[in-house]
Amino acid sequence: MEHAWLSLLPFLIVIAMSIWLKEILPGLVLGIVVGAYFVEANLLGGTQQSVNYVVTTLTDESNIKIIAFLYLFGGLVGMMRISGGIKGFSKWVGEKIHSERGLIGLIWLTLPFTFMMPMFRTMMIGPVIKSILEKMKLSKSKIGFVLDVSTESVIVLLPVATAFVGFMISLVAGGIQKHDLSLSPYHIFLQSIPFNFFAIVMLVIGLIGIFWSPSRKKMEEKKDTITEDSGHDFHGIGLKKELSMVKAQPWNLIIPLFLLLGLTLFLLWQDGTAKGAKTMFKAFSMADATFVMLLAVFITLVLTFIFYMLRRLALDEILYHFIAGGNQLMQAIILLILVWSLSLVAEDLGFSYFISSTLGSFLPAFTVPAILFLVGAVVAYFIGSSWGTWGLFMPLGFSLATATGASIPLTVGAVFASGAFGAFTSPLGDTTITTASILELPLVDYAQYKLKMAAVGAGIACAGYLVVGLFFV
Repeated sequence: MEHAWLSLLPFLIVIAMSIWLKEILPGLVLGIVVGAYFVEANLLGGTQQSVNYVVTTLTDESNIKIIAFLYLFGGLVGMMRISGGIKGFSKWVGEKIHSERGLIGLIWLTLPFTFMMPMFRTMMIGPVIKSILEKMKLSKSKIGFVLDVSTESVIVLLPVATAFVGFMISLVAGGIQKHDLSLSPYHIFLQSIPFNFFAIVMLVIGLIGIFWSPSRKKMEEKKDTITEDSGHDFHGIGLKKELSMVKAQPWNLIIPLFLLLGLTLFLLWQDGTAKGAKTMFKAFSMADATFVMLLAVFITLVLTFIFYMLRRLALDEILYHFIAGGNQLMQAIILLILVWSLSLVAEDLGFSYFISSTLGSFLPAFTVPAILFLVGAVVAYFIGSSWGTWGLFMPLGFSLATATGASIPLTVGAVFASGAFGAFTSPLGDTTITTASILELPLVDYAQYKLKMAAVGAGIACAGYLVVGLFFV
């Protein structure tokens, strides 16, 4: 692929236009179209190819599961809002939380119930957090940062029962098999967890926020420019007025919430057992977490609908707000579809080949993890996908590690860390998109806010890989 460097152009277009326009959508569309015209260099063919990328994305089974989960979960949130569930729970919790530190503590305390998948956790507790922080006039950007740190940085470090584990182990297994290494994939995965320096550093930064934060008086005096509503004065005024008149009913959130959590855990166990798992932890690792969560939210929706009917809630109101709740996440859904399509464009232009051929296998062994982390983090920021970054760089990581003699667990940890950086930081990442959508934050501004602290974490992680690499060669 002589002109594989052109695969960078769609990503550069997206980043440049996002910074210029403060909007992601136009850059994504233009990046896909420009890339498609490089693949099919004629007027009609390029246009057809652009549409084909979107259609291919929509026909992917995994993508459809995520899209369906997002919309149905948004619908469930809409139902809980109009039923007074979120208002009641927020009122009940809000009476016990009187400071920023208390709200940050609440975010961390919900982790044991929502750790299975980043998007699941964000959508589960995001609406409740939004209600509380608006009442307390706190910084949406800072609270969103804490939410994302407690989500992405924790879930990538857990060895069982998350949507990531099975995929991560499969990548390690592929690298071991390709190079005929007599190693256990799960054992290498466990050994790599302490070497995910970026996630660990960000986790420490997030935990520090519990014990250190500006005083309430300073927070009230400080103006958070990111939380300012730049929209029309009348935007959403009808819905806000309607919700303000809803009677607070905390059980209308608590029951559906615990029903969803219980069903998710049960179905994870059932699906993993059906695939041959002998223990609960193994079952959680082997289960198809994306489908299980989609199935769990579907069953919860049906049972919640019946529960609300028994509580004499108006049928037309529930249906209307189910659709309204799902539609609230359409921006996030559209962005994800375009991000996935952009990745297809880049691969057809030779993105994987370009990365592999430019790095080569001539590097000093101790520098391999650090360089993989740096290059992987840059690529992850461009594509906004931890899974995509891992899938792209894990084969390269094993090739460089076996060729140079670098530590395999350290190299694997560096690859996983690079993906974690992109998923946490990139304005194209589903974590950033979902949090910004729920908290009503301008996406690009929020991504820039997170990038400042994430850059510090990335610098510390890179230094760690260089130092530790000297002792693990």
